[in-house]
Amino acid sequence: MRFSDADSFGHVNNVAQQMYFDLGKTDLFKELWRLTAAAEQVPAIIASLNTEFYEQIRYGEELLVETFIEKVGHKSLTLVQRLKSGERLCTLSRTVMVCYDKQRGQSIAVPAEWIPYVGEE
Repeated sequence: MRFSDADSFGHVNNVAQQMYFDLGKTDLFKELWRLTAAAEQVPAIIASLNTEFYEQIRYGEELLVETFIEKVGHKSLTLVQRLKSGERLCTLSRTVMVCYDKQRGQSIAVPAEWIPYVGEE
């Protein structure tokens, strides 16, 4: 948590919380690439994002970002992320991501090797 993540009331702002979720996504994809020994690190881009804010987070709280794959489609996957302070659920986010080939500029199929990791928390 950075000093600039909080407002003048000491609350962590919504944009900072999205950045914490981005760190969770980065860790998830690094782990998928490692576990599946991916010859190619298939990138995914955000197609849809829905975030629900349940409780305020105060500057200095220790936070945990939980990230897992809820479901997989042909070219997309849905991630669920929870931002927690202790046992308290503060923020919940659901993100649909599309696997994407940057060179061709188009979506591609989700690697079959990722499917066994659906639903793992």
